[in-house]
Amino acid sequence: MKVAFFSAKQYDINAFDAANDGGIDFTHLHPSLDLRTCVLAEGHDAICVFVNDTLDAATLEEIQKLNIKYIALRSAGTNNVDLKKANELGLKVVSVPAYSPEAVAEFAVGLMLTVIRKYHKAYARVRDSNFTLTGLEGFNLQGRTVGLIGTGKIGMCVGRILAKGFQSKVIAYDIKRDEKAAAEAGVEYVDDLDTVLKNSEIISLHAPLLDSTKHIINADALRKMRDGAVLINTSRGGLIDTKALVEALKSGKLRAVALDVYEGEEAYFYQDSSDKVIHDDLLSRLMSFHNVFISGHQAFLTHEALAGIAETTIKNLLQLHAGEECPNEVKA
Repeated sequence: MKVAFFSAKQYDINAFDAANDGGIDFTHLHPSLDLRTCVLAEGHDAICVFVNDTLDAATLEEIQKLNIKYIALRSAGTNNVDLKKANELGLKVVSVPAYSPEAVAEFAVGLMLTVIRKYHKAYARVRDSNFTLTGLEGFNLQGRTVGLIGTGKIGMCVGRILAKGFQSKVIAYDIKRDEKAAAEAGVEYVDDLDTVLKNSEIISLHAPLLDSTKHIINADALRKMRDGAVLINTSRGGLIDTKALVEALKSGKLRAVALDVYEGEEAYFYQDSSDKVIHDDLLSRLMSFHNVFISGHQAFLTHEALAGIAETTIKNLLQLHAGEECPNEVKA
């Protein structure tokens, strides 16, 4: 089975080489997948893609013309794929629904601590031999109310870490409740999103990006949040209306924001732009705020998560190639 592996990074290659017993012949391609680069998949049975590869209707049509049969996502999210079009074209799509949720959850809590206790500012000061503490005041997580939007495996893991480890009060909203897991984690469900927005001192996003969740944090939601709240996003950039977020930051509404994802990230994330001009004015504006911390979509990046992604992706592909039913197939 020949698979064109787009957006290949060395850590991907290492993880997949370790998990592959020779059943799949991967062609590692550094470019991301889009309408211009899909021709690189010619001669392969399948493509393997990541979160910022573009699989819109036009790209999928070209992929189908190249006799590609399968699309393997190295992610849980499928928002970058036109699933309806893929189904119409007879392209089977598989994903990795779970891969070390602890990796992302621990990173999310790390972001909370970073912006609340200002580790990044302290590090920069000490590097310049400045050991003053003025402006580095933070607050305890113990006893604080943290709101979760989304309680899948990652969200619930964040709740457990905060409730059991930091003794925070954790409330959550999700249209699908897992009452048993919530009780075990110390998470309390509330009846509506507004309750989370109005009562949380820290809000952490853990929802998939769907039509119903796009810009779930918009101008109205930001107005409902408590003054001085902290906002964390390790899920998908499109959950936040960036223009509204910038306005909220300019007004002083929020104490701090930490983002591992950004709705326009595909133009910059996973590449070195240090010698280029950032043309995205919203991203540049976010980077200018003293109380905003941005990382480059790295929450998943642990040895355990990479190994899980590789093992599941390879199993998905082999099941499809053998004509077997794959439990991780995604349909519109």
